[in-house]
Amino acid sequence: MNPDRSTSLRSPIQKLRWIHFPRHAEKKGIFVYRVTPIFMDARGGLSQGKAQTAGIELARHTYPGQLNVTFTRGFVSSQAFVDHFVTASDGMHTLIPARADDGLSFKPIHPKAEEALAWMGFEARSAILELLDQAVADGTAQVSVVGFELNDPSILRRLLKLKQRLRIILDDSDDHRAAESAESRAAARLVASAGADRVRRQHMGNLQHNKTIVVAGSRVQAALCGSTNFSWRGQFVQSNNALVVEGKDAIQPFLSAFEHYWTHNNVRGFAATSSTAWQDLKLAGIDAKVTFSPHSQGRGVLDAVAEDIRSAQSSVFYSLAFLSQTTGAVTEAIHAVTADPDIFVYGVSDKRAGGLMVNLPSGRVAPAYASYLDKNVPEPFKSEPSALGGNGGGTRMHHKFVVIDFDKPSARVYLGSFNFSRPADHKNGENLLLIRNQRIAVSYMVQALSIFDHYHFRVAQASAAGSPHALRLKPAPRPGEQAWWEEHYSDPVKILDRQLFA
Repeated sequence: MNPDRSTSLRSPIQKLRWIHFPRHAEKKGIFVYRVTPIFMDARGGLSQGKAQTAGIELARHTYPGQLNVTFTRGFVSSQAFVDHFVTASDGMHTLIPARADDGLSFKPIHPKAEEALAWMGFEARSAILELLDQAVADGTAQVSVVGFELNDPSILRRLLKLKQRLRIILDDSDDHRAAESAESRAAARLVASAGADRVRRQHMGNLQHNKTIVVAGSRVQAALCGSTNFSWRGQFVQSNNALVVEGKDAIQPFLSAFEHYWTHNNVRGFAATSSTAWQDLKLAGIDAKVTFSPHSQGRGVLDAVAEDIRSAQSSVFYSLAFLSQTTGAVTEAIHAVTADPDIFVYGVSDKRAGGLMVNLPSGRVAPAYASYLDKNVPEPFKSEPSALGGNGGGTRMHHKFVVIDFDKPSARVYLGSFNFSRPADHKNGENLLLIRNQRIAVSYMVQALSIFDHYHFRVAQASAAGSPHALRLKPAPRPGEQAWWEEHYSDPVKILDRQLFA
């Protein structure tokens, strides 16, 4: 590649799947993009064709006033992040705390902390804080929160402002039970502001794993759920999502589930409630349902989800934390569709020893060199762990979603805090949503695709012959030579890829 990285006019892109998240996507109006074709002659010389422009109007909210899909950035494992925000003196330790339990008292000292944290937290961080700010401003709003982790002081400060308008359930499983844990210290402060009768700790049969906020007021009626923990890592390191639904009917299942958790601090009691059934969110024009765990042994949802995955007609995209540690019907269904030559499957999951695995459509699984625990990481990725330190290690990909047939009217997505495992189904406090809507399914598909392509590129670079920097323009084929693009018309997997996205 031309060492001048400032323009693709001299270092053109021959093959790409382009996903762009503008810095100011919330601005109204038309975003204009310009694309210039670049031609190569027989000697490798480049010339420019006539530029073409396209205007696209972006919408910050997926369905304004009803539902919004939001994501964290999730790319601390990137040369761009390290180049822009990490130096010898200003590393990750200046942006986020080294230990989760230090989070409530941690203050970033990085000179670009505000910019870096806004970049990493992206939409999900904004959605969480905006909803809490709206709840504080609406003096009539009653707020119900269930949290697995709570070590972000910005979130805690807003919860403290609610005083007796707040009820909160915090996990007290093994990692959060100790008196010195961030969750225990947050609970103590919330007891002081809201009252002891408005703060509870529980772990159901294993974990109280929900991450939900429900606001019921005269001006604000909204519920937030998804995979994003109320923590530094959840918002600023991991790939996560947060979904916000609005309206009196839409929040009712979340309110009911909160009441059932509040009343039943045990699996048997909660499993007998109506919250474990699929409940319609009653959003206009959006088919969306939610169910809460733990379910009784005879009324779980794993088998039905697995059956739906196996019924895919064109594609399955997934981003699943802990897939390598999960056995059962959904894992088997993922393997089955991956082996089906007629189904295009893209996925990213965790690696058992830490880091990420790129699950290729061919069925091959490749390490994504995202883990500071991996001793075989090549350059330029090898320098990232030392720059990021332990703060950037651990689980990077924390999503729990599966998208089925995004390109069809039958498109649907499963999402929530639910890890598609038997403990999630029958022991933990969890939420799982099924949304049959193409716009929403495509939003999650694009997220899966961006994660997959980001890490797949790293795999390809690290595996390239010679240097991991071995990016070269492929020359036009000479007479009798096979064109470099021929595989996209002969390889069955790449044919499916081209047909879905070309």
